[in-house]
Amino acid sequence: MNNVSTPLTMKVPRFKGGGFIEFEEISVPKPGPGQLLIQVKANAICGSERGQFINGAVVVPGHEAAGVVVAAGTHTRVPMGTPGVIYLMDFCGTCRSCSQGFTNQCRNKRGDMGFNKDGGYAPYELINENIFFPIDKNIPFPEATMLLDIIGTGGHAIDRGRILHPDIRSVFVMGAGPIGLGVLAMAKILIGKEIPVFVSDLEEYRLEIVEILGGIPLNLKKKSLHEFFMENDVKAVDLSIDTSGKKAARQSGLKVLDQQGVLICVGHGEELHIDVSIDLIHPERAILGSEYFPFRDLERNLDILNRHFEYFSAIITHRFEAGKIKEAFDLFLKGQTGKVVIVQ
Repeated sequence: MNNVSTPLTMKVPRFKGGGFIEFEEISVPKPGPGQLLIQVKANAICGSERGQFINGAVVVPGHEAAGVVVAAGTHTRVPMGTPGVIYLMDFCGTCRSCSQGFTNQCRNKRGDMGFNKDGGYAPYELINENIFFPIDKNIPFPEATMLLDIIGTGGHAIDRGRILHPDIRSVFVMGAGPIGLGVLAMAKILIGKEIPVFVSDLEEYRLEIVEILGGIPLNLKKKSLHEFFMENDVKAVDLSIDTSGKKAARQSGLKVLDQQGVLICVGHGEELHIDVSIDLIHPERAILGSEYFPFRDLERNLDILNRHFEYFSAIITHRFEAGKIKEAFDLFLKGQTGKVVIVQ
């Protein structure tokens, strides 16, 4: 394939720890066999990068990238100039999990982009072709990032719940951060816009976005979950989804489940304590984990993004140039944003 002219060097942000970021000039990587070089156009900030911002990172972070193919190695098929998004997990494609379509559970994973491989806050990102998903050219790159942690992770959590509970009539989401907003949006799309989706948080800014998306906000600074449910005559819910990773949130989500209800844990973090007889056996409840999403979901999710473009655009509240990435993180980690996107 013919490669687009690219510079020899690029400036990348180095996360030094303590919230300090400095830019370093390095060589632009060259793709080898089966690899693509992506010119990154947008990368969304994720709460899972808090640790990298505070503690530092040995690689360039960023795992919600969208961009354009500008160079390719041998044995690749994607044409130059193709826009697309980059899947987080560099899955092998041949293990037991991958052969069943569960690429998010790859047993021989080659790496995670932005965590142990250089990611999308760099102007150019080198990837294996199998984790690149082409998108329509009419989709702006910032909105294209919604296909990943927002629509992808959010939709997979809903899918996990529906496996065990096909008759979901109410949903409770713990946490109104970007993942929680994605879960809310995908619940409305996949289950039905008429079902009540309760979303709890401590930040009024994010709860306002919950209302815009059609959810029912619960400000835990103003009243407890029990008080809120009593006032609104809510006795129990069918599906609880924790995106906060907090023990208290998980316990609350389990406590309000109806018979045969399902608790989905999406947020990494703290523990969950259960009484097997009372919490699980008698009511026949289930507790499931939900990790990212299978690559195959991207085709469905692209159709969803195209059909609900304006709806998902409301989740993006701030956009920053690459040179202001520190300011972007400072604002995002205060909780006064929806999704924040770094635009190259």
